[in-house]
Amino acid sequence: MDNVAVLQKVLQIREQEKTIAQKEKNEATVIFEKQATALYELLKKKEHAEVLMNQYMQTYTSIEKIKEQSMFIQSMTRKASTLQQNVQQARKKMLEKQAYLTETHIEMKKIEKLIERKKQARQEELIREENILMDELSIRQFTSSIQNR
Repeated sequence: MDNVAVLQKVLQIREQEKTIAQKEKNEATVIFEKQATALYELLKKKEHAEVLMNQYMQTYTSIEKIKEQSMFIQSMTRKASTLQQNVQQARKKMLEKQAYLTETHIEMKKIEKLIERKKQARQEELIREENILMDELSIRQFTSSIQNR
């Protein structure tokens, strides 16, 4: 039974690791979502700026206005590139945290299964010992009844 107690302690540690891994995975997911949302918003803004630029090109607009809009679009393109890298890094980190969470969950389930098997083996051992005692008792009663005759 001591073996099961040791496994229970290990299980508690694994559960703590899993809880921490779940928290880290959730934090990584939030960061990823924020980065992805920022990228999406920037790309929407850039698309709108490009539509506006095309409208400027179709109408008689000053060169300065067109030049200004073009520089704004280039600036957003650079920002989008940086944000895409950030999103990729955040996604990678999120997937790593998910993999670690899965690993800790699997380890926890292995220990739970091991505890279950140990308890079941102990229960079977107790039943077997009880059956042996019952057999011995029956034999003693039988031999006692034969001797008393």
